[in-house]
Amino acid sequence: MTMRYRACERSPHPARLRRATLSQWERVGRRREREARRIKRRPGEGIAHTFCLTVLIILLATTALAATKRYSGRGLVLAVNPAAKTVTISHEKIPGFMEAMVMQFQVRDAALLRGIERGRQVYFRLIVEDKSSFIDHILVTSAAPVDPTKWQTPVVSKLVQLGETIPDFRLVDHNGESVSLSQLRGRIVAVTFIYTRCPLPDYCPRMTDNFAELKKRFAGRLGKDLVLLSITIDPQYDTPEVLKKYARAFGGGGASGWYYLTGTKADIVRVSGFFGLEFWPDEGTLLHNLQTAVIDREGRMAANVEGKEYSAIQLGDLIEELMRP
Repeated sequence: MTMRYRACERSPHPARLRRATLSQWERVGRRREREARRIKRRPGEGIAHTFCLTVLIILLATTALAATKRYSGRGLVLAVNPAAKTVTISHEKIPGFMEAMVMQFQVRDAALLRGIERGRQVYFRLIVEDKSSFIDHILVTSAAPVDPTKWQTPVVSKLVQLGETIPDFRLVDHNGESVSLSQLRGRIVAVTFIYTRCPLPDYCPRMTDNFAELKKRFAGRLGKDLVLLSITIDPQYDTPEVLKKYARAFGGGGASGWYYLTGTKADIVRVSGFFGLEFWPDEGTLLHNLQTAVIDREGRMAANVEGKEYSAIQLGDLIEELMRP
């Protein structure tokens, strides 16, 4: 620094050199100030930018949520196709969205259909988007049929699973005539269990009412494409004569294609075990679960519906699904 100062002092034009040097540094300084001002945001500009971006994200998310709607439904499973990721359900009315009907629903994950079988009663959640819909949650609400090994002593039958052929059996109808399952091959067969002294209107009488509705719905096909079997679990009391009176009072019986069946106690225990129907005496009455099965034209178990929470319409939808070519 000292040598430069002395050089300037000895320069023939020291003032001009100092002015040139100062002017150069001023230009550099001013250029840097302009660049700094161009880069630097005004006070609060960064906060405002972040706020606007946040609001935009919230608006987009709100719009997406508004376009997606969720509905809860309940119904009876008619068909399951894991490969196509679909399930067909005869469902009750879905408030605010859809009347009761048969509908094929899509699922996005085939794993959701594990354990879902034809004849199961389910709750489900339906997601409806702008251009698509699908089920994202499904829950089986019906109980499984009772394995005869848990109540038969000795065990005389095996619970028939879906798709398995039901062993042949022969019982006596309300007219005193013999009826076997094998003679009904080629037709859809619906089977339920009752006893005529059942005191609860929402048990055996409801099963009979369901079959009466099927008789009306399939009037032109009863006996030809569809057969109804009402099997008593009280054979000691429910003789053919008693069953005939019951049929006259509650429907069926006289109609070709609807049979009320009885037999020996051993026969009834064996047959009920095929369908997971359990019964036992208790203080002058019979305690039992409820099972209504549908057998396909080849004699295989097509569906086994538990309980009484389904409707006659849903049972009819299930039979109609199986009647299709």
